[in-house]
Amino acid sequence: MLCFAVYSLSHAFNRTYKPLLDRLGLTYPQYLVLLALWQHKVMTVKQIGEQLGLDSGTLSPLLKRLDTAGLVSRTRDRKDERQVNIALTEKGEALQADVGHVQMVFGNAIGCSTEEARSLQIVLEALTQKLSQPEPSEAADADDV
Repeated sequence: MLCFAVYSLSHAFNRTYKPLLDRLGLTYPQYLVLLALWQHKVMTVKQIGEQLGLDSGTLSPLLKRLDTAGLVSRTRDRKDERQVNIALTEKGEALQADVGHVQMVFGNAIGCSTEEARSLQIVLEALTQKLSQPEPSEAADADDV
């Protein structure tokens, strides 16, 4: 069953990352948020949620903990008070250097080339996107409701 293989893989990823991230005082979801911010520097809560597939109920407490740890700052957008901008602090930016070790160790643990890892990523992202699209019959049913 493909679903069980993906479920088991997800747990294996978390088990491998946990001791590496524990040394940095991060959880895996916090690490994902920081990866997004290291790429974009400043993002809204909504943008982070969309990129990571996390809802605001999960994201808000996570961001609050990162803010309390001094890794990010949260500020209301001046143009739209409903939006909250998340930015890296100096401490959050400095942590990026330590994460290089995490990525190297994890890369060695999976034991495949960069090209193989990228191919797997493309397949998994395509599968995620396909499963995120409603089936034509489901879309029609939703319109009837």
